[in-house]
Amino acid sequence: MWLLIKFKDEKIKMRLCVYCSSSDKIDPRLLALAEEIGEILAKNHITLIFGGGKHGMMGPLSYAVKKYGGEAIGYITGYLKDFEGGHSAHADVQVVDTMHTRKFKMAESADAFLILPGGFGTLDEFFEVFTWKQIALHHKPIIIMNAFQSWDLLIQLIDQLFDHRFADPADRVLYDVVTTTHELTQLLQRYRSPID
Repeated sequence: MWLLIKFKDEKIKMRLCVYCSSSDKIDPRLLALAEEIGEILAKNHITLIFGGGKHGMMGPLSYAVKKYGGEAIGYITGYLKDFEGGHSAHADVQVVDTMHTRKFKMAESADAFLILPGGFGTLDEFFEVFTWKQIALHHKPIIIMNAFQSWDLLIQLIDQLFDHRFADPADRVLYDVVTTTHELTQLLQRYRSPID
């Protein structure tokens, strides 16, 4: 079972797995958001765990982490590396055999998860770590960043599942939703607070 590590020493790096879009065709505001989050992670000694790509939000995210002196670790399959034309040059990227290995390595390496706007792959990654948390395979925080209302429909869908009892309403506590980088920073600081 993977457990959230509560850090007594702020100098110890937390590891945040970020799931996000790999499309270069998205709203430029999302690319700027990714860069801002990369800066926040680096300045708060939070190691980025991500999909290892250089396109979409992954590129600005890993670039900013490196630019501001942080650490980024990526996992990508050989197939995706070839299909997408390479990997991030701003991270320690490990090439793995399958998508299942990639997702497992990312999840296993992380202390918490951040779901940025993205497509079907991001949804797949979110629902996987969410259902793993539902059945107590891990107890790590999951944050949905609903920037620019990107995840409004996802949140409505999840609420509908709870309302119709397809999921236990008690599971609403298994994730948090933020809309700004200020809210995100506050939440990350709360997660790494000393054990009471």
